[in-house]
Amino acid sequence: MKKNRAFIILSFALLVNGCVLAPGQRMSGEGLVRGTPTDSSQIQLVTITPQLLTEDNAAVLSATVPQALLSYKPEPYRVGPGDTLYITVWDHPELTSPAGSQQQTAANGRLVRSDGTMFYPYVGSVKVAGMTIEEVRQDISTKIAKYVERPQVDVGVVGYNSQHVLLQGAFKNTNPQPITTVPLTLGQALGTAAVNADQANMSDLILTRDGQDYHLDLTALGNGHGIAQNIYLKPGDRLLLPFNDTQEVYVMGEVLHPLAVTFRSVSDISLTQALGRAGGLNPVTSDGKEVYVIRGAKNLENAPAKVFQLDARSPAAFALGDQFRVKPGDVVFVGAAGVTRWNRVLSQLLPSATLLSSAAAANYSATH
Repeated sequence: MKKNRAFIILSFALLVNGCVLAPGQRMSGEGLVRGTPTDSSQIQLVTITPQLLTEDNAAVLSATVPQALLSYKPEPYRVGPGDTLYITVWDHPELTSPAGSQQQTAANGRLVRSDGTMFYPYVGSVKVAGMTIEEVRQDISTKIAKYVERPQVDVGVVGYNSQHVLLQGAFKNTNPQPITTVPLTLGQALGTAAVNADQANMSDLILTRDGQDYHLDLTALGNGHGIAQNIYLKPGDRLLLPFNDTQEVYVMGEVLHPLAVTFRSVSDISLTQALGRAGGLNPVTSDGKEVYVIRGAKNLENAPAKVFQLDARSPAAFALGDQFRVKPGDVVFVGAAGVTRWNRVLSQLLPSATLLSSAAAANYSATH
């Protein structure tokens, strides 16, 4: 009889302490602090409210293109090695078209050699690299005046090969784009390259200039009334558009279909959309007030991680969720309802309790 009582007491103890041993994940309050944490090991808990959304939207609107990019104005084109110049000397076709007037313009062009010089009849080798087109015209006019009376000289570029903008990443056309006498804008370069919208990380175009990286949000630029047309590119610039394979938000917990959501821009998906792609909250097992967005910090030593909480017990809360933008690397976690955790405890303990009951019954039969 005493052994039976011991089995019963043990079973009851397991049931009472079962919540502590509940399987699965749940959001613990340990280490969560509302307001500003005083310790880097603490995690800031922030409730998603209309005021928070207003502050976040204001921060997004205040994000501007670096002034260094907007203030740059293209200089006159300077000739470089690889360029082909077409030099016209009026009334002297033998100088203008030595290969014959029937030939294409490029065939009568003057190639700038790797040392920055070109050959011109009577004048010989002329150093033209680094000169503007007007400076080349004046130099040729001065030197050829020894052989042609009052020469009328015109200079044009028929082959731009010395200065380029390089493109890498999620573009359909990554061929280098030449810098010409017509200034090249960021908008024109993107139009020529054709962004692969399905694979591109639209929120992080990287423009590298003079060793410095500038990060630009293409979505914001597109909504900025054509501001990309006001950004001029310079020789040697590089445009890198990363792929969006690392742009993921992880939705897990009590949703119908846990998954990793891929998107193109940081302003592309809201919390409501992320939950919708996961099938929404599980109506049977989820706790509507336990919808969390867990966001780590880049430097945890100097800045705490944040956990944003949305009380979604009322469907009206999704109006707030629709305005809250998730970011790459965020984890959206939906906690389980209390009864769900209890049922899971029971599902774990009942087999053990049944085994204990059977053992007790067998022991009782053996002693009677």
